[in-house]
Amino acid sequence: MILHGYWRSGTSYRTRIALNLKGVAYEQRTHDLRQGEQKSETYLALNPQGLVPALEHQGWVVTQSLAILGWLDERFPEPPLLPRTSPEDRAEVRAMATLVACDIHPLNNLRVLKAVKGLGGDTDAWAEQWIRPGFDALERLIEQRGGGWSWGEAPTIADCCLIPQVYSARRFNVDVSAWPLISAVDARAQQHPAFQDAHPDVQPDADGA
Repeated sequence: MILHGYWRSGTSYRTRIALNLKGVAYEQRTHDLRQGEQKSETYLALNPQGLVPALEHQGWVVTQSLAILGWLDERFPEPPLLPRTSPEDRAEVRAMATLVACDIHPLNNLRVLKAVKGLGGDTDAWAEQWIRPGFDALERLIEQRGGGWSWGEAPTIADCCLIPQVYSARRFNVDVSAWPLISAVDARAQQHPAFQDAHPDVQPDADGA
């Protein structure tokens, strides 16, 4: 299995967490987003959208991180990343994950920040504008349904999405302590090997820039 990604990409980060939680062995191929390597003809042949991540498995390729997480949960069912208790519970977890993946993350990824900067905007203020209301909502949802993790007592796709967003928030100088339940989930994740091994700073292509 080959994960095409980039060390500091939030979508690659969430995919690494899921792969690690599943205990699936994979190798990494890096595509430096700052250099535009994801737009090379070779990579576009794998992922016509020219974004990371893409996951190769036995000659088959899947793109979009949430699609990858869903496939991993079906293909490698243990441990589950979605609760098996009821369709309603699974819907709640998906809602928490997509709150991050659809309503926060896309607005502070690299290509959007470049556009904001090109228009003369403050990228930190821009990112915080979307992180803050999203985290406010997540904090309330964790209060309702959390049990040590975002939902329940075990990591789910909600945590796969949340932890990279917390990392991103700190990069944009957002004080995450304003959300004590999110901070507690993040602290717990930092003690979990699957999350530790997925952290951007320990990836083979990490350069700290």
